[in-house]
Amino acid sequence: MSQVMGAYGYNIEHILMVDIIPDASVRRAMNEINAAQRMQLASVYKGEADKILQVKKAEAEAEAKYLGGVGVARQRQAITDGLRENILNFSHKVEGTSAKEVMDLIMITQYFDTIKDLGNSSKNTTVFIPHGPGHVRDIGDQIRNGLMEAASAKVTE
Repeated sequence: MSQVMGAYGYNIEHILMVDIIPDASVRRAMNEINAAQRMQLASVYKGEADKILQVKKAEAEAEAKYLGGVGVARQRQAITDGLRENILNFSHKVEGTSAKEVMDLIMITQYFDTIKDLGNSSKNTTVFIPHGPGHVRDIGDQIRNGLMEAASAKVTE
């Protein structure tokens, strides 16, 4: 450039380039490179976001299960406290009854409540349960034996 202008008596030392316009194919290639880099960065960010969502979902599920377990434990504790109070009240008010007799009475009541609930539910079809005074006692004996076996297994461990 300075040689061309030098013939006219000009010496060009510095020029300010304001706008470089490369060939269309070069611009297209540069745009594709830029787009690929941005897509790569976007996929990294999306992967990190998916990872965070999965971790938060797992944490929420674990917390829900923990709180569900706490709720079940409190419910069972309330039932146990209520049963204990009922047994003590009944034993004191009705002379000559033992705790075992009161527990048998409570178990029979719960058995009949269960049968009533099964009958009232519209989603149940047919349920065959052995029914009779002897069968209720058998169910009570089975529950009691299971509890005793579990307690003895804990003692031997």
